[in-house]
Amino acid sequence: MQRAHERGIRILALTDHDTLKGIGEARQACDALGMHLVNGIELSCTWAATTIHVLGYDFALDSIPLNALIRRLQDGRWQRAEKISQRLAAKGMPGCLEGARAIQAGLGEQEQPPARPHFAAYMVQAGYARDHAEAFDKWLGAGKLGDVKQFWPEFAEVMQVLGEAQAFTSLAHPYHYSFTRSKRRRLVADFAERGGHALEVSNGPQPPEQVGTLAVMAREFGLKVTAGSDFHMPRNWSELGLYRAPASDLTPLWHSFAVPDSLREPEIGVLP
Repeated sequence: MQRAHERGIRILALTDHDTLKGIGEARQACDALGMHLVNGIELSCTWAATTIHVLGYDFALDSIPLNALIRRLQDGRWQRAEKISQRLAAKGMPGCLEGARAIQAGLGEQEQPPARPHFAAYMVQAGYARDHAEAFDKWLGAGKLGDVKQFWPEFAEVMQVLGEAQAFTSLAHPYHYSFTRSKRRRLVADFAERGGHALEVSNGPQPPEQVGTLAVMAREFGLKVTAGSDFHMPRNWSELGLYRAPASDLTPLWHSFAVPDSLREPEIGVLP
């Protein structure tokens, strides 16, 4: 939150994967800095046998169906972390689960199941990989040994739960999935039919041709748009507030949020 404030950001959402744990601390920091935090989450689910992500925004944190779903997802993530560690140990890299949790402890995240970036950080620390990129390229990336699949709820259930929580929804990074053009279009169509609100047309340093194609789809299906840096950590993928601006004729989803009028200013950081 301090980094965001230093970069001139006054409104932002924290959309961690399958958890709301960080929102309380983030809100305290935002309040102290005169910023507005939008409740957010990025939920994992299955569509056409593929894991996809749906973003939820500006919902009530006490939604019973949403919190029940999150508990299920967290249990699954613990099982996934244990399986990743077992697979790495079988390849001569013991202690990865404990190491990943130690990395989390240093970040103040020890209550959460470790994710692949935590494993990658420990693998570098332990000498199992030269750097973060090699850890993913050889062991943790899509299709690699540590890419452990787990049971995710179905897309329809996630959309229903977010609807019950009165969340605004956005289909996350549609180009992240290895879909054909027609399959990607079917996903967007299904999202729109289930009451989805927006399409994430710009995600960090995403290629401009992808941003343009997604803008066309947003217009076709009558969807609003979201755009953001998808910031994870310094010097990794993107920077806070930096992304390619969507076309000016598209309606940003955040205009629908309960945001103080004094903070309703144009987005500040865009890529050419």
